[in-house]
Amino acid sequence: MKKRHEQKMLAASVLLLLLFNAPLLYAYNVKQQICGIPVFYFTVFTIWFISVLYSYIVLKKYYE
Repeated sequence: MKKRHEQKMLAASVLLLLLFNAPLLYAYNVKQQICGIPVFYFTVFTIWFISVLYSYIVLKKYYE
């Protein structure tokens, strides 16, 4: 893997570690809902989906 791809993946990992930190997640633990889904679950799965999509894009460029 190229160095710049490794750096992007490392930066994404650190960002995800910070985003999934307990104090930050507790900020979204409210009783409100978005489209019938609790805000906490919506936030966690949205962050997860965006991270998977970002990883796919970075790794797809690597394999081309």
